[in-house]
Amino acid sequence: MTTGVWLVGGRGSVAVTAVLGALAVRAGLAEPTGCVTELPRLAGAPLPALGELVFGGHDVTSVPLVKKAQALADTGVLPAGPVRALEEELAAAEREVRPLPPARDQAEAAALMAADLASFQERHRLRRVVVVNVATTEPALAPHPAHARLDALEEAMREPGGRALLPPSSLAAYAAFRAGCPFVDFTPSTGARLPALHQLAARRRVPYGGHDGKTGETLVKSVLAPMFAMRNLRVRTWSGTNLLGGGDGANLSRPGPNAAKAASKSKVLGETLGYLPQGETRIDYLEDAGDFKTAWDLVTFEGFLGRRMRVDFTWHGCDSALAAPLVLDLARLTAAAHEHGRRGALTELAFFFKDPLGSAPHGLADQWRLLCDFADGLRTGPGPVTSGPR
Repeated sequence: MTTGVWLVGGRGSVAVTAVLGALAVRAGLAEPTGCVTELPRLAGAPLPALGELVFGGHDVTSVPLVKKAQALADTGVLPAGPVRALEEELAAAEREVRPLPPARDQAEAAALMAADLASFQERHRLRRVVVVNVATTEPALAPHPAHARLDALEEAMREPGGRALLPPSSLAAYAAFRAGCPFVDFTPSTGARLPALHQLAARRRVPYGGHDGKTGETLVKSVLAPMFAMRNLRVRTWSGTNLLGGGDGANLSRPGPNAAKAASKSKVLGETLGYLPQGETRIDYLEDAGDFKTAWDLVTFEGFLGRRMRVDFTWHGCDSALAAPLVLDLARLTAAAHEHGRRGALTELAFFFKDPLGSAPHGLADQWRLLCDFADGLRTGPGPVTSGPR
């Protein structure tokens, strides 16, 4: 079941780490550590194999994948050995990364992006292509009446002058759905979270997942917050400071993207505890941190007879190494969901996200059970569905 993975932001750190990781596992140069789908509980699900994934993408930058991988190896993000050993394979993947096509309006831009997806699928004789957004975080989208209905949206997208009615993440989702491709938003950007795009996904019979991959501080929150709730301990304050560098950190130093990311990171507390404790989540850019990130969290809570107590923790991790295996997991699971005949929002993928779609639980243990049930369900039921332009 050869599957294409089209990465929006295909030359970024997360994308390059995901591509190199899949190639290294296929070549026997690395273990699939961090890939949830390789755990025994999920391994029996009918997913495309890591070695069967074929990569392409869109990006606004022009740094080749090999040079990006070498730069990441120089900073300790990637191991140097596989980068050297897989230069030819990375160069082959580089030939499938396209610039965003220039266009007169958003309707034409989406059509050209969809044509890139169709051409990629045809060249490699792929059963389907899953589009995954790993581009930089966008500011929150201002509401517009055209976002509510597909016909109104498509009419507005054809307006002269190419008014930016859709942000880049939503334009990518629109193009993916038009091409008959499933879509995953690994960022806190708007992506497919518009009623008009939900209508399009249903019409094209494709599933989508998101959003904002859960890789560090929020992962810990999704474990600790249910613990406090189940022990009937009142959380009084929860404050966190995140320091990160690299392109993601530089982008998040801007107020709009910073606010969107902070809002996504805070969802788990209100949803799990049933109330919001005092405190806030800060995200600060530290250029010298590069692709590594550090989070410090302080939690104060109240126990029996009003006794005040505290927990604090530090999380230090490599963002790309944490995110890349989840990108591969999501591509494989979403491909299998499409093969199974699923369409619309995949709420069962909440395990992977800070701000999951639908009414899914936010506690990690509950999300894990939901994911396992989802994987079990993929072994039975309707299918198959072959992706492609309609």
